Amino acid sequence: MRVHGLLLLDKPVGLSSNAALQRARRLFDADKAGHGGTLDPLASGLLPVLFGEACKLAVAALDGDKGYRARIRLGERTTTDDAEGEVVERRDPDAVLADRAALEAALARFRGPIAQVPPAFSALKRDGRPLYLSARAGAVVTVAPRPVVIDRLVLEAIDGADLVVDVACSKGTYVRALARDLGDALGCGAHLAGLVRTVVGRFTLAAASTLAELEALEPPVRVTRLIGLEQLVADWPRATITTTAASRFRQGAAVATCDVSTDGGPGQLLAVFADGRLIGLGRLEPPAGPPAEAPGGPPGDHAAAAIDARPLLAPTRVLV
Repeated sequence: MRVHGLLLLDKPVGLSSNAALQRARRLFDADKAGHGGTLDPLASGLLPVLFGEACKLAVAALDGDKGYRARIRLGERTTTDDAEGEVVERRDPDAVLADRAALEAALARFRGPIAQVPPAFSALKRDGRPLYLSARAGAVVTVAPRPVVIDRLVLEAIDGADLVVDVACSKGTYVRALARDLGDALGCGAHLAGLVRTVVGRFTLAAASTLAELEALEPPVRVTRLIGLEQLVADWPRATITTTAASRFRQGAAVATCDVSTDGGPGQLLAVFADGRLIGLGRLEPPAGPPAEAPGGPPGDHAAAAIDARPLLAPTRVLV
């Protein structure tokens, strides 16, 4: 069945992202499916699931900041920086928990642009091999720091030895690593004890459906939970091209901007429409070379050649 669209799924704890994806795919009888950002089995919350041609629009729909509600347990360090790992160090966190000012000062150190060292137990690859395989084998894994941005890090509550924090961060941030580093800054160690993803780009957990909710719906009603292709790029700059240009675009050829009406600027990714229908994504690129004198034209007449010097709309994703 050809199903196209984005499903906002509320993934439960205990299910891998791929297992949740496969259950959703079967519910919609979709030929093609993918998800927009892995959640560990111990994490729950917003898992965007893309069906059909929506898979090609992941960069358009989901390339934004993420939001989380995290539970950070003070006083215990683990091998994986979360509750799945073995506890390797314990310290009494009572004095730290009693000093609200010290907690707030430590949190402030991690707001804004920071260099973060991802966990050794992660799916990042080195020489084509995921780091977690080497870490599980007992190898010492050294991971280089990466730049990330923590836009919001707010202490919402203290629950026993746990800090409940609201996090808004850039793509690529490891909340496990944030928990680990916060514990180090406080001098008592910490790990991530629980995580709920609440935001991906402009989509929120409040709009998501659980697997149980979807299973209870009849197929014609269930499909109404999907966000359509054109809705996914509703907030993108768009280009409208002629029918003739659309034929070339679909074949992978760049289209001269004399055939394009756009509100985008050079270098931008654009949602490309033809005949009122979304046909893909494209990027405005510089012309292949400088303008030359128009062949056969009078001296100094560069009008025709100037057309060839206009930016080109190059396809980056083509929908079928």
